[in-house]
Amino acid sequence: MLKTVVVVAGPTGIGKTKTGMALAKAYSSVIVSADSRQIYREIPIGTAAPTLEEQAEVPHFLVGTRSVFDYYNAFEFEQDALRCVQEAFVDKDVVFMVGGSMMYLDAFCNGIDELPTVDPELRKDLMARYAEEGLESLRLQLKQLDPEFYKQVDLKNAKRVIHALEICLMTGQPYSSLRTQPKKKRPFQIIRVGLHMDRALLYQRIDQRVEQMLAGGLEEEARVLWPHRDLNALNTVGYKELFAYFEGAYGLDRAVELIQRNSRRYARKQLSWFRRDGSIQWFHPSELLALLAYIEAERKKWREALA
Repeated sequence: MLKTVVVVAGPTGIGKTKTGMALAKAYSSVIVSADSRQIYREIPIGTAAPTLEEQAEVPHFLVGTRSVFDYYNAFEFEQDALRCVQEAFVDKDVVFMVGGSMMYLDAFCNGIDELPTVDPELRKDLMARYAEEGLESLRLQLKQLDPEFYKQVDLKNAKRVIHALEICLMTGQPYSSLRTQPKKKRPFQIIRVGLHMDRALLYQRIDQRVEQMLAGGLEEEARVLWPHRDLNALNTVGYKELFAYFEGAYGLDRAVELIQRNSRRYARKQLSWFRRDGSIQWFHPSELLALLAYIEAERKKWREALA
């Protein structure tokens, strides 16, 4: 029997969880989350993780299964997601993967190289350097150790710069030499769909969701984690801005404004990334019937191609 994974991608705040659940219900299926932050159990409010009620309606894999204290990367996600999908395929023909984490979705669909686990002490040292010297010092070192990746990376993205530098220092090799980006063939069909809507409406939804998170206890959730603010898992929109507020950098109103602004910026980044993938078919979240028809049409094409 033909087995299919339907990937539902899109920017933050657009309604991927709701749409994914509607699709999964239509197939009496399950969802594998592809969200690099919803996997952490301590931060459900700030990551808009599916609620316990939603998970009771539709089973979800890889939600709240890790701690913010755990090291986790896209390679590990690839392995975990493949295992979850194969488990679901025992009695499901169609499984849904829902999320907006670009690297995680790419790892699942195309494969990713296994990279070494980073030494916690090295990460701590680099984060201390970042705090004391700023990003420019780390950028210059990366340029020296891996000029090829230096040309590719977003030099304003501290997380990406620091991670590449970690790998260079741990292995003694350029990070770029370890990223062969193989295209792995999967033993199942992958159908990619994306959600989109008018940008002004999306931004309005994002702003409203941030307000709902605050009303739902985001500030309290962040305060509990504030002593651990240097953890990589907490280098996340929503928490970074509140941590700065706790430290007296600005007031709560400004923190909320920054969370909304940075969430909108992240949404733009996600859309730019996904738009480069010509295999994604785009739908408005309200077009559920059209989505279902497209999935069935693609499954039919696949069956005919294999016949």
